[in-house]
Amino acid sequence: MRSEAWMTAPKIVLATIGSLGDLHPFIAIALALKARGASVVLAVPQDHVEKCRAAGVEAEALLPTFEEVGRATGLDDDAVVRKVIDDTHFLVSHVLLPPLADSTDRLLRIAVGADLLVGSAFALAAPIVAERLAIPFVSTILQPMSWFSPSDPPVAPGFTALARPPLGPIRTGWNRLVLGGAKLEMRRRYGRRVDRVREAHGLARSRAAPILEPGTPPALSLGTYSPELATLPAEAPKPALLTGFPWFDSADGAPSTLTPDLAAFLAKGPPPLIVSLGSFLPFAAADFYQRSAAIAGELGMRAVLLTGEAVATPSDDIMVCNYAPHSLLFPHAAAIIHHGGVGTTGQALRAGKPQLVVPFMGDQFDHADRITRMGVGLSTTPQRFAAEAALLITRLLDHPEFSTAAARIGQRVAGEDGAGIAAERILQLLAASRQNRLS
Repeated sequence: MRSEAWMTAPKIVLATIGSLGDLHPFIAIALALKARGASVVLAVPQDHVEKCRAAGVEAEALLPTFEEVGRATGLDDDAVVRKVIDDTHFLVSHVLLPPLADSTDRLLRIAVGADLLVGSAFALAAPIVAERLAIPFVSTILQPMSWFSPSDPPVAPGFTALARPPLGPIRTGWNRLVLGGAKLEMRRRYGRRVDRVREAHGLARSRAAPILEPGTPPALSLGTYSPELATLPAEAPKPALLTGFPWFDSADGAPSTLTPDLAAFLAKGPPPLIVSLGSFLPFAAADFYQRSAAIAGELGMRAVLLTGEAVATPSDDIMVCNYAPHSLLFPHAAAIIHHGGVGTTGQALRAGKPQLVVPFMGDQFDHADRITRMGVGLSTTPQRFAAEAALLITRLLDHPEFSTAAARIGQRVAGEDGAGIAAERILQLLAASRQNRLS
């Protein structure tokens, strides 16, 4: 027992990897913990370290740069993105697992003296390090489908065998069987590689399914999304809490603003279509933006294209931006066209505007299904986008029930303080853990 540590601010380490949709909730929670007196360190890929520090949070590299991780696969950047989109096995086997031993060693150094560790599903080192240091582990569930609930089944490629609502006992039981088989397969494919790292640190093998379950049972599970998007499933491990969205969307960590050019564009004409594929997909979907600009022209509308690194041509009616804070931009939209990443979905809900969701991979399909069921948007596929988008956008704008539902739900989502609720619950858990150690 480190009784002297109880006299100082608690040290809390938050570990996450992935795109901005993975990073931003963690920055928001880190800032909320820091505001409440905790000493906080973010463990993130090297690409995100400076952004975290600019936001006012200490940060260290959990992984090397994305370029280095991609280079280790033997493919160039665009090819890696396309493989990740098309092949979940490639993501796990060639991107997430190869750096696990190194990232575990890095996280152990970062977490020296830590009292608690928070980790996302893809930060596979986090539960290993928490167990190795014998400190509480908090699991964050960034999107509803990641509970892999039989009663609220995922809608995504690879889960088509699941029964869809309405669900009775038999259909729910079928889903439990299918999801149990998926977990066994994930354990068969990848469990031994995770166990080798666990064993190198003196830990027993885990029976958990990598990615689908944390290898160390969490002391707390936090669902960091809105109850408007999904409720907490009955099968969520106890204790679990749904916090609402943790809000953060600065481009560089500094206070968010719209550029003068973008502000002027928004002010000089009617509300535009706003098109975003997040921070990951633009590398592989330049033609999507070009098609979006053409569709805006066909409809006689203006558009703002958040293109990342993709190429699109600006004009008087088409504004092209690398990035803009969604919280400031989205409220100006006539409608928001996006990929369905959880961060973008949350900001679109918060803005209270109708949405057209075009999912490319993973949880994006699940969010597209939920947005459609909520009555705040429609969805299509990348393959059908060029043929269907104009008709779907017209439907969104001509039928006021979409705008009415979006505004009603947006008002509730905008009032959420997911970061504050998460921070309070983490500190409560830590206080209880401290009391148990002292008793």
